Amino acid sequence: MARRVVLESKQRRFWALIREGLLPGDAGRGAGVSATCGRRWFREAGGVKPHVSRPNTGGPRPRLTLAERIEIQAGVHADESIRSIAHRLGRAPSTIKREIDHNTELRTRKNPKKSGYRRKHAFGAHQGGNAAKVDYRALSAHDRCADRARRPKRSRLAGNDRLRREVQSRLQLRHSPEQIALRLRVDFPDDPEMWVSYEAIYRALYVQGRGALRRELHQCLRTKRAIRRPQHQAGARQRRIPNMINISQRPAEIEDRAVPGHWEGDLIMGSTASNSAIGTLVERTTRFVMLLHLPDGHTAEAVQAAIIAKIVELPEHLRRSLTWDQGSEMSNHSAIAEAADIDIYFCDPHSPWQRGSNENTNGLLRQYFPKSTDLSLWGPGYLDQVAAELNGRPRKTLGWRTPSEALDDLLSNPPAVASTP
Repeated sequence: MARRVVLESKQRRFWALIREGLLPGDAGRGAGVSATCGRRWFREAGGVKPHVSRPNTGGPRPRLTLAERIEIQAGVHADESIRSIAHRLGRAPSTIKREIDHNTELRTRKNPKKSGYRRKHAFGAHQGGNAAKVDYRALSAHDRCADRARRPKRSRLAGNDRLRREVQSRLQLRHSPEQIALRLRVDFPDDPEMWVSYEAIYRALYVQGRGALRRELHQCLRTKRAIRRPQHQAGARQRRIPNMINISQRPAEIEDRAVPGHWEGDLIMGSTASNSAIGTLVERTTRFVMLLHLPDGHTAEAVQAAIIAKIVELPEHLRRSLTWDQGSEMSNHSAIAEAADIDIYFCDPHSPWQRGSNENTNGLLRQYFPKSTDLSLWGPGYLDQVAAELNGRPRKTLGWRTPSEALDDLLSNPPAVASTP
């Protein structure tokens, strides 16, 4: 008995030191026990400091402590209302209600007496002459809450052999994780243990330490990737190009392709090791192609020099605007616009359809410049030869004329420029 009194005294001292801001190990030594014992007491209490009365500032509140749960248990067994318990503990009524809902055990009883708490709340609803009695126990509730908060949690695939075998067999049939996840709900409508989200399947394949599925099964995915590729990196393209003008501000006359002299541009990339690229310029009306030689890489300075050298060869009425992707190679767009006397617009991120003619041309160019090859090996003479071949191809969209013929017509008969009143 005396030993228990001494232990309780040390525990009270321990929690007093915790309230003062000491770490669990230091508080344990200050209370007269070992640091390991102090950390264990702190961990067994749910890893949170005991509740200290403080004004409600509207911010997040700490988790319920064991002492508070004991108070809730006493209030529940005394048929105290939720609002009364919440007021006594300085907590929101919703917090107390949620705690009782999540951590209670229900027992049915016959011929229940009319009691305020049991009659007012769902726990006391009559079911065939019986009523559910709230059996809230602070210690089991505290353990249950701590178990739910423990991380990392064991995945459903790791804990269910039958589900894991089913998912693996369907992956081997080349079903996608989304197809598997949704089909399992159809095949096992009354067995939630056989349900799993497609994100859980991807995580089991990709995330280290969560590999409930055999690692080689990633080969069954369409991409065959063994690691997840992020779909979007927040802020990756934000403010990369200063003072750019978005495509939404581009004049309407450019959209219908009726007026020539509006170009679309981009880079086709070579192998990663070579860091090489070729610049492409496509005129929207005639689909005429010009290729930019970039022997010194695709830096902003190199692209600037190449674009200016090519585009100033054109007559003034054929260099009205240029629309480009939001690549960092166009950081010097202001200098290009001033030197070539041309307006430059930028597409939205991940919107290749806004440069449809250029994207189509880049696909045609892959016949000459396959992916993952060193594009720096090709000189300006060969680039001009490839451009000439593309410009000599009859195009359905031009009435089976070639881009060269369409451009010659424009050069021979330049359109009249409407005078402004």
